[in-house]
Order: sequence, then structure tokens, then C-alpha cells
Amino acid sequence: SIFLSSIFLSSIFLSSIFRQQTACPKINLKISIIIPVLNEATNIEMAVSRAWESGADEVVVVDGGSVDETFEKASRLNCRVVDCVRGRGQQMAAGAEIASGDVFLFLHADNWFAAGVCNQIRDLKIPSSSLWGGFRQRIDHRALKYRFLEWGNRQRVQLQGLVYGDQAIFVSRALYDQVGGIPEIALMEDFEFSRRLCRVARPRLLDGPVTISARRWERAGVVKQTAKNWLLAWRYRKGTSPDELARIYQ
Repeated sequence: SIFLSSIFLSSIFLSSIFRQQTACPKINLKISIIIPVLNEATNIEMAVSRAWESGADEVVVVDGGSVDETFEKASRLNCRVVDCVRGRGQQMAAGAEIASGDVFLFLHADNWFAAGVCNQIRDLKIPSSSLWGGFRQRIDHRALKYRFLEWGNRQRVQLQGLVYGDQAIFVSRALYDQVGGIPEIALMEDFEFSRRLCRVARPRLLDGPVTISARRWERAGVVKQTAKNWLLAWRYRKGTSPDELARIYQ
């Protein structure tokens, strides 16, 4: 009787494990990293290399009419390269059009991940209909003011549901198609894209981090650049056209 009881308990245990594995199968999502570039000859080789190291299944580089050697250098690398009109929204859309992944991950050329970060997306195990989000940032500078920027950007995602391009937006192909893809506008494409996605599902903010070059803030100044970004977002909400905002930005 002890022998029969052991067999019975073992069968229950094995059956329980089988049910759990059947209920939550591990899905190996194919992730396409899409990198829009413009005059990034000095960064392109490192950008592509780090994209592969992060765990991508495919890397797509979309050049927006560079006048340096960006396109030529990218063409010699292990990636798919497409030429496109200038404009980050148009470039991101062109990359998504030729990408073959289940998930699109849009990455700026001066941003990069540590090895294996793409697995954070694969480990989410949530329906493709709500799969989107970004990553916590790490600005590549030791000054304390950049830690405040990182904190503020994290709060924006958590409180407003808005993920900006330098937080490396990821989205399932199904959800991307559902919201009509990336808005092909002159500026604020990431802002508008996030608003569309947030109407369907809240974003996931993954640990990452995505490391960001501090060159933008070093060039313009942290306060001035941040104020400029806030002003652009406010004017866009009030109805200023992306073309007008692009002129202001430039």
C-alpha cells in the first residue's frame, strides 16, 4: 500500500508540473532592432555590434541621407541596411516595413544596451496585444544632474505612460500594426506613437538599462535642453504642427 501511495503521489506531482508548463510555454520572440541614423559614421560600427550583443535576432539600419560614410560603413556590417528620406519617424517606419521580427525595438545610434538585455522583453510573457514599453536610462556621465534627468524620465513613463525614443521603445508587430505604425511626421513621432499605444495598454518599463550618450545635453546644456523638450511637448499638445516644431527644434 505504501508503494501504491508513492506512485499515486508521484503521478499527481508530475501531472501538476506538466499542467504548469503547458499553461505558460516559453515563447522565443524574434526581436528586430531598428536603428535610424543620420551622419553617424563614428558610431555606426559600435551601434550595430552592441545591438547584436544585446540579444537581437535581426539588426536593421535605416539611413536618412547621410553625407558622411554612415551608409557605406553600415553596408559592410552584419545588418540589413535601407536608404530612406530624412526624418526619424519615416526612418523608423521604413525599418519596421522590412523587419521580420515579432517585436520591433527602436534604438538610437548613440544609445546602447549591455549584453543580453533583449531577454528582458522575452521574459515578459504577456499577450502581443499589450506588449510595448521602454527601458530605464543610464546617461553616460557621472554628474549628479544626470541622475535627476534619469529619475524624471522614469517618472514620466510611470505616471503619464509616455516612452520617448531615447528610452528604446519596443512594441510587438501586432500592436504596432493595430495603432497604425509609427507616425511619419517631422518631429514628436515618439510622443505621438506613445500616446497611441497608451490608449491600448500601459507601457512596461524594463530594468535595462539603455545607456545614452550625454552629447545632446553637453552641447546645449541640461537646463536649456530639458526646457526646450518640455516646450515642444506643450506646444504639440496645444496643436502646433510637427513641421513648425521641427523648425523650432533645428
